[in-house]
Amino acid sequence: MNKKFVLLGGGESGVGSAILAKKLGYEVFLSDKGKIAEKYVNILNEYEIPFEQGQHTTAKILDADEVMKSPGIADKYEIIKQIKAQGIHIISEIEFGFRHTKGQIIGITGSNGKTTTTSLTHHLFRTYEKKVGLGGNIGISFARQVAEDDKDVYVLEISSFQLDDIQAFHPHCAVLTNLSPDHLDRYDYKYENYIASKFNITKNQTASEFFVYNADDIDTIKYLEKHPTQARAIPFSYEKEFQEEGAFVKNNEIIINLNKTQFIMSINQLGITGKHNVYNTMAAGIVGKLYDLRKEDMRESMSDFNALEHRMERVGKVGGIEFINDSKATNVNSTWFALESMSKPVIWIAGGIDKGNDYEILLPLVKKNVKALICLGTDNAPLHKAFSKHVDMIVNTTDMIEAVNIAYRLGNAGDVVLLSPACASFDLFENYEDRGKKFKSAIRNL
Repeated sequence: MNKKFVLLGGGESGVGSAILAKKLGYEVFLSDKGKIAEKYVNILNEYEIPFEQGQHTTAKILDADEVMKSPGIADKYEIIKQIKAQGIHIISEIEFGFRHTKGQIIGITGSNGKTTTTSLTHHLFRTYEKKVGLGGNIGISFARQVAEDDKDVYVLEISSFQLDDIQAFHPHCAVLTNLSPDHLDRYDYKYENYIASKFNITKNQTASEFFVYNADDIDTIKYLEKHPTQARAIPFSYEKEFQEEGAFVKNNEIIINLNKTQFIMSINQLGITGKHNVYNTMAAGIVGKLYDLRKEDMRESMSDFNALEHRMERVGKVGGIEFINDSKATNVNSTWFALESMSKPVIWIAGGIDKGNDYEILLPLVKKNVKALICLGTDNAPLHKAFSKHVDMIVNTTDMIEAVNIAYRLGNAGDVVLLSPACASFDLFENYEDRGKKFKSAIRNL
């Protein structure tokens, strides 16, 4: 009898997993309580995969042998409670793809920098002699790539949500960029639950695998002391030196010592700037060295890699005022990196859905750099509470065009308008990409 496999969520991971399940000969059914995008409806029809949208047919879902749920679906939802009550196995797309790939996994997670680190790591592999896929939270889903064109190596950006539902998944090389409170609404507002979720990336690793970690991140070090990884742990740091094994900064150069060889590159030659990107580059560089990439190829890739869209993306200048799109900064720590890198007066556009944010770490930077705060969200009370005593001008708005126009009017030549929300985008926008694109569109219309 064919295995009955149900997928909850009709986005990239759900549809990709449905394709893989279909190719494995499973009896497949996909259910999405919301509306499925037209491009995914077309794919499901192309593969003749039964689906529903706008509802969950409970009887059909609870008839499954196994359920794959998309990462955005929290355990608190009633349908998930019912599935668990029936004793039906729930897995993530990452777990499902891992079962059926022949490739090695480079898995990258962290509160900040994981998208940049993943993209840079994949960029380093552009001259690699084997097929290398890019997936997870980026581009085509991991499961779909396994189904349609399985790769030799995968570089995957992996969120805590994706790591929540793994069982056997263990990457050949795991990277944890850093830790800071994020998505606490999903983790009962307990930071320790979120940290444990991130560390799932290494919990199944063996002694023949690698765990790359930030030795300057206090929460990472504390967790490792209590829960040491079985993998070979390789640190990177801006503050410490590693003569035997690890990456560090000395005399404005990145130095990577690994396998009794050394890689050195000037920070000034990097294609991406800022202290946070030095951390990202060290993490990616360690991975490159573990896979014996040529030093010359690594240097070239690190020097010509450009900043990602919506991540400290310089949009341009209008009237001498510089506009920077950091819409991907959906938590406080990301915004901290953005504000820290500012050397000019800042008009800061922030706000959205507060995920249990503690804005206290931003106060020194806000006092130093921010001349005006434009709150862009349906509930701006937390921002007012945190910053009203420290910023002379605070303005409320629920419209991006209005926010950009106000910022422009408040600015002078030499100022920076920084969109770095520190919050999720779903109150006013489809996602952070939509928010960033509307920001750029508003600037073009000034």
